[in-house]
Amino acid sequence: MSRRSNGFDFTAAMRLVCADISQRLQEMAHVEMERVAIGVCQTRNRAMHGVFATLTPLRFAGGSVERKYRGRMLRIQPLVDGAGHEYLYLLNFYLPRFMNLPLEEKLSTIVHELWHIGPDFDGDLRRHEGRCYAHGSSQKKYDELMDRMTRKWLASDPPPHLYEFLEGDFDQLAAEHGGIRGQRWPAPKMIPS
Repeated sequence: MSRRSNGFDFTAAMRLVCADISQRLQEMAHVEMERVAIGVCQTRNRAMHGVFATLTPLRFAGGSVERKYRGRMLRIQPLVDGAGHEYLYLLNFYLPRFMNLPLEEKLSTIVHELWHIGPDFDGDLRRHEGRCYAHGSSQKKYDELMDRMTRKWLASDPPPHLYEFLEGDFDQLAAEHGGIRGQRWPAPKMIPS
C-alpha cells in the first residue's frame, strides 16, 4: 500500500480482511460485515498480556432489542453508520497490542472474534452449552478450532495484499504509513427503552 500523510486506515483494512474471511469460510457465511462496526482502542501500555480484540453484541440473548433489569426495560444504545443503518455488533482491536502479535495469532484472533457472532446474526453471541457459554467447556478446544479455521482460510489462497499489513508490528506499520488511524466507537451503554 502506498504511503499516506494521514496514516494507515486500520479499520478499513481490517474490514476487508474480515469480509474475505466471512466469504471464504463456510462456517462464517452468516456474518454480514456491513452490520459489524469495526473500531480501534488504544492500550495503556505495550505489554503483551491482556485483551487483543473484543466482540460486543448489540442485542440481548436471542436477538432481543430490550430486556427487563431491576424492574426497568432497557436496551443497548444503538451504533449507526453514516447512512443511519444500525450495527448489530462492535468488533474492536486493541492497538498496539494486537499488531504486536505474530501473523498467525493475529489471524486466529480475527477468526476467534468473528466466530463469537451468533449463527442467526441477530445481534446476539454464539452460545455454547454449559457455564462458559462464550467459549464452551474447553478453551483449548475452542482455540484449536480457531487455529484450524485460520489455516483453512489461508489454504483458500486469499490475496496476500489483503493481509500483508498484518505481517509487521505496530511500529513498522506506523513508520511505513506515517501513522495509523481508525474508527473509534463509544462503548455501548444501557439506556431506558
